[in-house]
Amino acid sequence: MDMKNSSVVTEFILLGIPHTEGLETILFVLFLPFYVCTLLGNMSILVVVISSTRLHTPMYFFLGNLSVFDMGFSSVTCPKMLFYLMGLSRVISYQDCVSQLFFFHFLGSIECFLYTVMAYDRFAAICYPLQYTVIMSSRICVVLAVGTWLLGCIHSSILTSLTFTLPYCGPNEVDHFFCDIPALLPLACADTSLAQRVSFTNVGLVSLICFLLILVSYTRITVSILSIHTTEGRRRAFSTCSAHLIAILCAYGPIITVYLQPTPNPMLGTVVQILMNVVGPMLNPLIYTLRNKEVKTALKKILHRTGHIPES
Repeated sequence: MDMKNSSVVTEFILLGIPHTEGLETILFVLFLPFYVCTLLGNMSILVVVISSTRLHTPMYFFLGNLSVFDMGFSSVTCPKMLFYLMGLSRVISYQDCVSQLFFFHFLGSIECFLYTVMAYDRFAAICYPLQYTVIMSSRICVVLAVGTWLLGCIHSSILTSLTFTLPYCGPNEVDHFFCDIPALLPLACADTSLAQRVSFTNVGLVSLICFLLILVSYTRITVSILSIHTTEGRRRAFSTCSAHLIAILCAYGPIITVYLQPTPNPMLGTVVQILMNVVGPMLNPLIYTLRNKEVKTALKKILHRTGHIPES
């Protein structure tokens, strides 16, 4: 069915965050610093990884990819939300709504794939240290990175096409702060059961497969760490994985809460998605810098060279 012929709606109205009427200014003042810190923090990590030759390793290559993702993921929803919190229009065009949904799931699925690749990298580094440079060569790292983006594109294209091949003939008020599948499907004037089943299965399978692969990797890593005889060796091996584990917990909690509930709770889903879109991308720079000596050292060197802090 042709999308243009089947759709009467040409724009949607984002109703925003439920039960926050009159709190727009407070929410704007609250969310703006989070978004700015997300951009600055992730840009800082990206600059550090590119600038420091000591960080030109697979682990930090993927961390740089994660920083690009976090900036993009937050920028899919936050600017429009901040604009309407300022009192600007809540209207979003049909085409922009399609783009927002596509890039939200595109970048969101890349996070799952990227965390899986990062778990595999730590598995190779700790369980096969002598073969690590061969297992994670530059060519393989590029292939894995490109693969995460291609898989994310396929995943998001399926969800977006299923959602927007449905006819939307009114009403056009989206009971959410951005265009997402659970908020859009009730507006379709056709049977949405197929789209609901496929989206639930698609998101569920991607999350489950990635989570199981991560679980297998860290099970093997734990066994290898426990076999290390020295306390210092175990501590160093665990420290390289702890930041990644914290980030995984922060990522998978919202996915399960929002998309894999048998009976979705709209208010809970909104709160969790705000945390996922606004707070989550800001936490990754903190998690990876505060717990990573190499990143902190490289950042200090850059700040010394630029004269922002004195030599100690």
